[in-house]
Amino acid sequence: MVGIYSLYTLGLGTGGPRYIWTIPVVVGCMLLVALVFGELASEYPLSGALYQYGKYTIGARYGWYVGWIYGFALLATVASVDSGAVGYVTALANLLLRTHLDPANHATIFIIAGGIIILSAILNSIGAKILGRVGRYGVYVETIGTFGVFIALAAYGFHQHLGFIFSSQGVERAAHNPLGLNFSGNWWTGAALVAILANVYIFYGFESAGDISEETVEAARQVPRAMRNALLYGGIASFVLVLGLVLATPAQGIGPVVSGGINVILGRLPSWLGDFLLVMVIVAFFSCGTAVQGAGARVAFALARDGALPFSAKQRAIHPRHRTPVNAILVGTIVPFLFLLLVLINPSKPVRLLWFEYPANVNALYALVSFATSGIYLAFLLTVLGATIARLRGWKPSGAFTLGRWGMLVTTGAALYLLLMLINIVWPSSLSSGRAIFNYGWITLLIMALIAGIGALYEAVARPTRAINNAVPPAGGDTAPIR
Repeated sequence: MVGIYSLYTLGLGTGGPRYIWTIPVVVGCMLLVALVFGELASEYPLSGALYQYGKYTIGARYGWYVGWIYGFALLATVASVDSGAVGYVTALANLLLRTHLDPANHATIFIIAGGIIILSAILNSIGAKILGRVGRYGVYVETIGTFGVFIALAAYGFHQHLGFIFSSQGVERAAHNPLGLNFSGNWWTGAALVAILANVYIFYGFESAGDISEETVEAARQVPRAMRNALLYGGIASFVLVLGLVLATPAQGIGPVVSGGINVILGRLPSWLGDFLLVMVIVAFFSCGTAVQGAGARVAFALARDGALPFSAKQRAIHPRHRTPVNAILVGTIVPFLFLLLVLINPSKPVRLLWFEYPANVNALYALVSFATSGIYLAFLLTVLGATIARLRGWKPSGAFTLGRWGMLVTTGAALYLLLMLINIVWPSSLSSGRAIFNYGWITLLIMALIAGIGALYEAVARPTRAINNAVPPAGGDTAPIR
């Protein structure tokens, strides 16, 4: 729900109504990834998830790099999600409190998003049960905000027939594209490759169930099931919501929706229902940000417990009452705050950087957000490749959930999808291309290289993998010796 309310107009503007069919493609391929992660989570039910999977399948150094990239990507996602809620929070405040908050104001973005981050940190610090309740409420909100919106739009009458969802409305041609993009008349090899990114940027986060494995009863069974269910339910709910929005497109076509936003459609609903949905959207953003922050904090905790981060002794501290990694959660609060400061960097003119230009009127926070997805996909790919190599070395999963004889086929399929989509995400292009809407030309690739480079420098100087190799596996974890 959060992703669609944020990216629907970009998906519609780049791919037309038929962009809806990229949802089952992304969900189906990501389900392969969820199955691989479920098998790993069942074998290694430990905080830190992807870091642990890489550590135990390949080795300490490999796992450290996975954890470094994954942790940064998660905390960048926190800044992304919480800053995305600002427009809805200001709209509600202006409606109920008669304020005049400007959602584009830098100070407004920083204060509101920062307040959400702090509130999420408080709930994360209290414990996994509270986090579970937040997630449960998020599911209720998703149900209302997806199926409920579809029913409401259907009750007030759709403007388009079912065949509309199979049309492109000519978006592959510049003359008909509402964003002014030119795909040279190619939908499958042009528009579709960009439109699919609107869903690629949405369907991850299911793996965060593994990050709280040590705080979950029967984690070896529950976590793999939670990963699959989250992805499947999210996929179905998202498809239903997008279907309703597409069929409710005004008779004038997709142009007014792309230029005016999703409220062009929702504005048809009664004002009381629109206000209610506004609250639901805010709750959904909060639930999403809280869950991702909790996952990022657990990655920091797992690395610190193995002595692989600066000030590890402090970061691995556990609250005596709530049994939560409070200092790691503090790190998961501070880092997104630092990312929020990037909202202040917003050049009015294009800035020349090395061999490419940074676009005008794009604040640096949005550019960093593009790393969130590319970093996630890189960490996912490294994790799946680790599982593939472990299988080739003779590893046979023995957890409560295994893929059996389908293991290598599923793992290979997941790796292939992640590789192809990672290339699609980071592939540099001119700022006049449709791809620049998501990756800002070279920016995404440059940020990803910068994060990896800083990690490589720290690893070379501090040698955190030595501490990982000497770390004692946590009690109760179904772990194998580190290779």
